[in-house]
Amino acid sequence: MNAPIDYLLHLADNALILGQRNAEWCGHGPILEEDIALANNSLDLIGQARMLYQHAAQLKGGGATEDTLAYFRDVPDFRNYTLCELPHMPLMSATAQGDRDFAITIVRNFLYSSLMVLVWDQLQASKDTHLAAIAAKSLKEVRYHLRHSRDWLLRLGDGTAESHERAQNAINQLLSYTQEFWANSPQETAAVANGTGINTVTLQNDWNQIVNEALQEATLQRPDEGGFVPTGKHGVHSEHLGFVLAEMQSLARAHPQATW
Repeated sequence: MNAPIDYLLHLADNALILGQRNAEWCGHGPILEEDIALANNSLDLIGQARMLYQHAAQLKGGGATEDTLAYFRDVPDFRNYTLCELPHMPLMSATAQGDRDFAITIVRNFLYSSLMVLVWDQLQASKDTHLAAIAAKSLKEVRYHLRHSRDWLLRLGDGTAESHERAQNAINQLLSYTQEFWANSPQETAAVANGTGINTVTLQNDWNQIVNEALQEATLQRPDEGGFVPTGKHGVHSEHLGFVLAEMQSLARAHPQATW
């Protein structure tokens, strides 16, 4: 039994785009240790993406490879959560180059890792044995990602007045984007139907417990949710994904026949 290709791409695109975002901190971390930690986080995520793209390419055939799936699809073809593509800064100042906010990066990694530690755990029982093996490996990595981001969330939330304010602002900005976690897409529905995927809605209570316990310990308030539900996994993205892809894909598209 094989997972639907679009479901594999959804998982792969999440990992690739967030890995690409976290890699933007390389050389810009607030402390040297975080340069290394976020670079390692990015390598883990891109490694997960590679395994998923390789599996999807094998199923897709027609000359598809992990590189064609990463570098030669356009914005509407990507199925990642909108949360993963957002810049590391308050959205009202998102055009300001170099004005990264470490709190936004930490909060995003925490919210995403809190979900994926549950997703990968469940996907170990996927009827797609290849996907189950990827899940088992990825789970070990995302457990570290969750611990790293949670530790920093506590440090920022229960730290100085400024770090607390930045962490709270990041929660206020990003939490609404997690509504997309609980709105099933056609590819997720198809994967659940054939036993290769999971219904993330069933994980919502466990995710809420992880998030709420961490926010309470960090002395941060959980804001009300509501409003627009993002549609990234349906292929309708924010304006920010195009800039991520333009930078990531430019070399491969400039030299499409090159070998490295």
